Amino acid sequence: MINSFAAGFLWITLHWWVVLIVCVLGITPICIWALEPEKTRVERARRRQKKQLRTLADKILSHGQSVHQLFPTGEVIVSEADLAEQLRDRSDIVVTALNLLLNEKKVERAPLSGYWKLNV
Repeated sequence: MINSFAAGFLWITLHWWVVLIVCVLGITPICIWALEPEKTRVERARRRQKKQLRTLADKILSHGQSVHQLFPTGEVIVSEADLAEQLRDRSDIVVTALNLLLNEKKVERAPLSGYWKLNV
């Protein structure tokens, strides 16, 4: 009887330590996030936006390559609106990604406004 009581008490003690550890591990990141300086928050947001733009630019290039494989003899011309709809993203973000690719000389502006030529 005493052994079962001691085992039960030991189990409860161990159980509460586990709960305490889980609570500490869960609350610590929340406190760090809430107390971080504004400068760090802005920097993290800028890095996340830059990464998202790079990902979108890579998707645009991959779309251009797939279209070029279907039609190997022609140039790949895309519309900003069609590209935004196809990639399910806002058109202003697509234009920003296209301008990023323009700086890298991977796209060119087409003569018609709102259209781009992909260099694939």
